[in-house]
Parts: sequence; structure tokens; C-alpha cells
Amino acid sequence: MSLALSACAQKKEKPVIFAGPSVKQSTMSQQTDTATFANGCFWCTEAIFQDVKGVQSVTSGYTDGHTKNPTYEQVCTGTTGFAEALQIVYDPSVISFDELLEIFWKTHDPTTLNRQGADVGTQYRSGIYYHNAEQKEKAEYYKAELDKSGAFDNPVVTEIKPFTVFYKAEDYHQNYFNNNENKNPYCTMVIRPKVDKFRKVFKDKLK
Repeated sequence: MSLALSACAQKKEKPVIFAGPSVKQSTMSQQTDTATFANGCFWCTEAIFQDVKGVQSVTSGYTDGHTKNPTYEQVCTGTTGFAEALQIVYDPSVISFDELLEIFWKTHDPTTLNRQGADVGTQYRSGIYYHNAEQKEKAEYYKAELDKSGAFDNPVVTEIKPFTVFYKAEDYHQNYFNNNENKNPYCTMVIRPKVDKFRKVFKDKLK
């Protein structure tokens, strides 16, 4: 298997089984909050946020599109409007939205439009889909500060939009890295280095 293959190409090797309806808000305790991020292949980003202290659940899925009940193969065509995304339910008394944003910005390249590494297409765009005015304000503030500070060589292209809908991805996408680390070369060659780097940089935020 070529390591140059995108995650999209490798995901197509698996059977597609639709796993559930859209999720518009968390049904967990009122003491939790929800963040919705798109930052490339959800196999990679799910594995990172699962390690964060205060994060209670991470669901891989699709957000900000126009097709009802999309399948992975439909999203992969780039015609549905959806982005691969994470629905993160967290305890704000343990981990703040500001801290989640910091992890978001530092664990993908927010300056490449519709692309993360070998994964190319609108479904791999960088996005923050806010659930309230406070999330919107913070996302816009930090995006502006990153550009002003010159933290990246190029401008940040992350889109910041109101949350509309989230569809849970097929079952085989959930907890993918933990279930397939020793089965898929993409896990060992692409995801593992990202997870190791995250754990080194954010060791104070690990579970």
C-alpha cells in the first residue's frame, strides 16, 4: 500500500454502513458543552482529542453540508458540502473552549485551503462551527491574533460558521486509530506521529 495514498483512498477500502441520524445538540449532562471542529481526516483528529483531559466523548462525522443522511462515499466526492468533523463533548470545568481551540490550531495546518497533507477536497477544510456567541467570539479573536502575530507563514483560512447539523459517521470510522493501529499502515505512518507529537506538546492536558 503506497504511503502517498490519502486517507480518503484508504477509507474506501472498507464497507460503508450508515451509523445513525444527525445530532444537533448533546443529550449528556447540562454541565457539559459541545465543540464542533473540522481539521482534516477525522481518523487523525479523533485520536488526538480522545486523549484530552475533560473531553467526555469524541464522535467522528460530517458537518456543514446540504445532503440529508450523507454516507462517507458521498462526502468523499466533495459535492455534498460536508466536512469531515468531530463533535466533542467536554466538561468546561476541566478543559475550556480556549484550550480546545489551542489544540485545534496546533494539530493541523489551518493555512491550506481544502487540504491537509495528501487529503485534498472541500471535505478536508479547516473549520470551527460555533454553538453560541461566546464560541464565535473566541474563535474569531484567536484567528485574528494568529494572523497578526505571524504564527504561520501564510494566512489562516479556517472558516468560522454557526453550527447547523452533524451526522455521525459510519461505525467503522469511530475510535478508528485505537481499533486499527496495528492493522493499517496509515495509522502507524501518519496518525501515530501526530498523536506522539500532540502528547509531547500537550502533556499537561492528557488524561
